[in-house]
Amino acid sequence: MTTAYCVKCRGKIEIKNPQKVTLKNKKPATKGLCPKCGTKVFRIGG
Repeated sequence: MTTAYCVKCRGKIEIKNPQKVTLKNKKPATKGLCPKCGTKVFRIGG
């Protein structure tokens, strides 16, 4: 699974419902939700 940093929980978490997206500059990224608090999390990179 992909991990990201949650600002509310202040720690690294595993992304819930990860979705692959492409940024305007054609770089890959992943977005999803924090499983603990439900905040949107985002990670740049494949």
